[in-house]
Amino acid sequence: MTTDPADGALAILLYDGAYARAHYAFVVAAGALAIGRPVIVFAAGRGVHALARDWSGLHDAGDDALVRARGVAGMDTLRGAVMELDATLMVCDAALRLCDLAPDLLLDGVRVAGIPTFLEAARGRQIITL
Repeated sequence: MTTDPADGALAILLYDGAYARAHYAFVVAAGALAIGRPVIVFAAGRGVHALARDWSGLHDAGDDALVRARGVAGMDTLRGAVMELDATLMVCDAALRLCDLAPDLLLDGVRVAGIPTFLEAARGRQIITL
């Protein structure tokens, strides 16, 4: 799958398990999708918690309450928007094992894959690492 860079396609590599980075990854993904840019989110390392149904495994996950209290979209809203806008969501198979997270605990539609699969899917896209 080769992507023409002119189509604005974006790949986000989320390797960190911090709430702030995961939240911002979804802010960027939702914004890109809203303006018609195709997006892949690949969660690796402790970032895999961001694509779990229960994302409380993210470091400082409790910050979401403050984010929402200040009128900013929280993780559930952002993840829902990204899914509704048809982002491709992938998690690293090795990271799932390292974090002892079973694939059945992931959001519906998340693909478990290795880094070669992500890199092939991201070919020709702008890549952002968070």
